[in-house]
Amino acid sequence: MAMHAITIAEPGGPEVLVWTEVPEPVAGPGEVLVEVAASAVNRADVLQRRGFYDPPPGVSPYPGLECAGTVAAVGEGVVGLRPGDRVCALLAGGGYAERVAVPAAQVLPVPDGLDLPTAAALPEVTCTVWSNVFRTAGLRPGETLLVHGGASGIGTMAVQLAKVAGARVAVTAGSAEKLARCAELGADVLINYREQDFVAEVRAATDGRGADVVLDIIGAKYLARNVEVLAPNGRIVVIGLQGGVRAELDLGALLARRGTVAATSLRARPVAEKGAIVAAVREHVWPLLADGRVRPVIDRRVPMARAAEAHRIMESGVHVGKIVLTVG
Repeated sequence: MAMHAITIAEPGGPEVLVWTEVPEPVAGPGEVLVEVAASAVNRADVLQRRGFYDPPPGVSPYPGLECAGTVAAVGEGVVGLRPGDRVCALLAGGGYAERVAVPAAQVLPVPDGLDLPTAAALPEVTCTVWSNVFRTAGLRPGETLLVHGGASGIGTMAVQLAKVAGARVAVTAGSAEKLARCAELGADVLINYREQDFVAEVRAATDGRGADVVLDIIGAKYLARNVEVLAPNGRIVVIGLQGGVRAELDLGALLARRGTVAATSLRARPVAEKGAIVAAVREHVWPLLADGRVRPVIDRRVPMARAAEAHRIMESGVHVGKIVLTVG
């Protein structure tokens, strides 16, 4: 059988994204086939389109690291899921399509009160924030979290989860409007990186102590200053490389702070690791979504056939939160 998906004709600009007919996937052992109602745009999709971030071996070649929809079929050995269930899922690829096969361990129920397009904005940000801020960095109540890109999809979720956990949150963003949105979500320290030095601002707001945890999407460009802003026993987690991949690390400065630098990615992790993260998110984050203490921030919905338009918006940087792609 055939379906439609967004294919990448060749590496390039948004115009290389084409909505076209392709073979339909099949749910293998331990997998479910999801009839996709919506996906969402992530920075990794842009990198894949440009030819810089290929899918892991054996994964769907189509972009899309998350989706929401209904279960169409279940593979051998799958329990607890059946056709018709409303679900969202963390994917290694293939979300920009009408159907996608996904390991059952990476599937989540749609939180109560949310429609499918809203749920499509959840898996990647919740799994990324939970695994990095709370599992890797171990953010604790009373600590200060610095989030670079506070108005992004990752940033808007990190602010909310950190506040619920009892942390103080500082954010960087490039406009007063974006900082105002972060403040609405609970951010305590608002830093316009175009006009202010985040190291000085965080130190001033913490009586000179600095940030206990830094969630960084920039990479090389910010490495030295991220070390500088660290509090004693501080932890930096790098999850993006928008500012480059190579930088000099002052080990003396890091040692003086007894600091830690970690760098992680989610896409290429084994299914068992992703399944453990998904299970933890279901336990710790899903109740917060169900009772309204945490909500996905969605900038706009765009028909999936117009994914090129959504990528242009992502690359323009004007959005706050997630850009959702809808099917049908």
